[in-house]
Amino acid sequence: MITSAMLAETGAMTHFAGRFFREGFRPRYEVQELLRQCYIIGYQSLPLVGITGFIMGIVLTLQSRPTMAQFGAEAWIPTMVGLTIIREMGPIITALIFAGKIGSSIGAELGSMRVTEQIDAMEVSGTNPFKYLVVTRVLATTLMLPILTLLADAVALFAAYVGINLKGVTSMALFTNSILQRLTFGDVVPAVIKTFFFGFVIGLIGCYKGYHSDKGTEGVGQAANSAVVVSSLVIFIIDLLAVQITGALGLN
Repeated sequence: MITSAMLAETGAMTHFAGRFFREGFRPRYEVQELLRQCYIIGYQSLPLVGITGFIMGIVLTLQSRPTMAQFGAEAWIPTMVGLTIIREMGPIITALIFAGKIGSSIGAELGSMRVTEQIDAMEVSGTNPFKYLVVTRVLATTLMLPILTLLADAVALFAAYVGINLKGVTSMALFTNSILQRLTFGDVVPAVIKTFFFGFVIGLIGCYKGYHSDKGTEGVGQAANSAVVVSSLVIFIIDLLAVQITGALGLN
């Protein structure tokens, strides 16, 4: 029973994604709404992403120092922390925070619009609610999450530099060179590419849950909650697939 429900939900979500690709790139383009969503989804998420990145960088550095010191490898801390943040921790943590903030917000917003029949009113008035509400939000999440991830990586690396200097002395030049000497094409590009997929599924799932929300206030809460849960699960699945693909291509 659970399996059939999951398969039905997956099929409905796939159909929803197909509709996005069919309608998303046809005129009329809602450029003004897209820019507004980019501002709301991207710019207004900067404080949360920045704080998360700083905490992630400094905690990872402080936690790894004792272990590295036992093996006399404290000089490798910048390299280890830098690669960990850029390749895995930065994209995943930022995507999960993004799903919690933006995914739930989109699910609740569209769910409340469905409950109050605003979406039905848009359809009656001749406006295409799918293009105005769904396409703009999915494109905004797809474009904004990679940018937020790069900013979170930069903040986390600066926090790692601060963490190293709490119990030692390291120059910014030495810290930066230690990371750049070990950083390769296979570290940066796959990490950036998968954030586009993270952003896409967060926006798509949030819009799907809200757009097809049940009637009533309870349906709005369920839409917001399930948007976060499903988005987080899909993020981990995509990350697992990304690791397998990069490994097969010899980029790991």
